[in-house]
Amino acid sequence: MVILDVTIINVAVPVVGRDLSASLTGIQWITDGYTLVFAGFLMTGGALGDRLGNRRVFCAGVVVFTLASAACALAPSAALLVASRLVEGLGAALIVPGSLALLQEAYPVPAARSRAFGLWGSMAGIAASAGPLVGGLLVSTAGWRWVFLINLPVGALCLALTWRCVAPSPRHAERPLDLPAQCAVVAAVALLTAALNEAGRRGWSDPAVLAGLGLAVVAVAAFVLRERLARSPVLPLRLLRTRAMSGAAAIGLLFNFAFYGMVFTASLDFQHQRGFSALDTGLALFPAVAVTMFASVLSGRLSRRTGDRPLVVCGMLLGALGLGGWAALGAEPAYALLVAPMMATGFGTSFALTGSTATVMGAAPEAYAGAASALFNTTRQIGSATGVALGGSLLAGSAGYGSGLRVSMSAGALAYLTAAALAWLCVPGREPAG
Repeated sequence: MVILDVTIINVAVPVVGRDLSASLTGIQWITDGYTLVFAGFLMTGGALGDRLGNRRVFCAGVVVFTLASAACALAPSAALLVASRLVEGLGAALIVPGSLALLQEAYPVPAARSRAFGLWGSMAGIAASAGPLVGGLLVSTAGWRWVFLINLPVGALCLALTWRCVAPSPRHAERPLDLPAQCAVVAAVALLTAALNEAGRRGWSDPAVLAGLGLAVVAVAAFVLRERLARSPVLPLRLLRTRAMSGAAAIGLLFNFAFYGMVFTASLDFQHQRGFSALDTGLALFPAVAVTMFASVLSGRLSRRTGDRPLVVCGMLLGALGLGGWAALGAEPAYALLVAPMMATGFGTSFALTGSTATVMGAAPEAYAGAASALFNTTRQIGSATGVALGGSLLAGSAGYGSGLRVSMSAGALAYLTAAALAWLCVPGREPAG
């Protein structure tokens, strides 16, 4: 449901922007306002799950997310839509850490857990695949408000199935929430996203943008200092110092930066420059996301034979090849030439997702499963927010959409290459048999 909401909105935001008279910065905030709160409160959601029980917090998140989706559908202005998206992001922050933690609780054996993570990834792939196409169909027929209304039956079904089929989770009520650390994370994500969003309108040398970036660094330093001094930290620094956890979290940031930056900028280019309708844009983006469901399933099966490292490395190299190929095609290449690069990018990203997820979750003790899941998804959502914000800034600040798009794709390719190098160094190889 959360992934569907991320991908379904990308083809709708240009139409929403025109309907509600939103600027390019306003359009970015419709996407990034959700991502900002989502990323900022993931650590809080993970800590609440470990403290109160992951199933309980997961179900609470579904309720918040579903009600906020209804408010988004009824929003009469861009400002109220952005506000509703902020609440929707809070619901998502309660949902996602619990989903992975519940899987870890249900499948304690590593081999079975890899298959479960592969299935989780394939479900995310199905949602990602359906998002642009369903969004295009809804916008072109029923209207953009149905992009949010579709979450209502999905949320009700998710809540009913979880409460009926998932066992209650253990609680660690003695663990405090560490509110200063949570506030530092929220501040860091908010400042970083706001600075990147405003860079396209104000320019990268604007004092407000530079101040936002500097304060974000200060907030990160404050979080690290607080975790060092806290008697019961949100996530012990000894875990963050492990190559597996910190490396896989960085990989998640990089591939989300590249993939969702590509989807956002391509969506704007298809509609604003090529004149595609919302439905045409959904169909045009479909090759990038349709392959993700197959890549996740294949990765989950292969990991038992090869280990996670070669899968993550190969996935990131394939993503780099896709975006690098797009950038090399020129300013306005024919759409047919973009199909293969989009498929390579989508397949490579999803192919690496299962292995990087398993790496993070395998590096954390069971008592910190929610916090580890939150860390991984926080870095991923920071990557998404940064990719969307930077892509929008490049489009707004370039002489033309074509040149801005090429720079954005080149930055994404570099991110994939960096992730491949990190995977080679940090993701564990195959464990010897016996």
